[in-house]
Amino acid sequence: MKTIFVFLTTGFEEIEAMTTVDILRRAELDVKTVSLTGQRQVTAGHGVTVIADLLFSEADLAGAEMLVLPGGTTSFNDHEEMKRELLAFANKGGRVAAICASPMVLGGLGLLKGRRATCYPGFEQYLTGATLQTDRPVVVDGNITTGRGPGLTIDFALKLVEIVAGREKRDAVAGQLLVG
Repeated sequence: MKTIFVFLTTGFEEIEAMTTVDILRRAELDVKTVSLTGQRQVTAGHGVTVIADLLFSEADLAGAEMLVLPGGTTSFNDHEEMKRELLAFANKGGRVAAICASPMVLGGLGLLKGRRATCYPGFEQYLTGATLQTDRPVVVDGNITTGRGPGLTIDFALKLVEIVAGREKRDAVAGQLLVG
């Protein structure tokens, strides 16, 4: 089974990162959190500190199943090496997902040109070339998935389960969570 990598940096949105990791793991998918800070300990936007599974330098992204960016901060856009890896991965057809403010990273890399996408209100201007669908909680266009924000993270994470493991697995996890 290939690994899904969820990136963490100082100020990340707790709900978007941890709920996504939790739901993907409930689906029995191999998920690893990856610190972009140079330390395993990463403090989120509301003061919650987590220990990442890996440092960025330790993550073998080449054979990944999916790369995921939670939101909560624009700092993901500052990690040039991660952006290079993400761009190369996406350009080879690898699955990439971003929620909240983080679709701005995809927009800046040109990955949203000619695609449908959503984001947190106020970040639309950074989705360069995208057809905005900001009334939708989650938008999938080819190998790119975007999500709107924290309150819609369960929808986002369940869509990622569906993409990777199928509708039946998605529905089973949703049932465990008592959501539709």
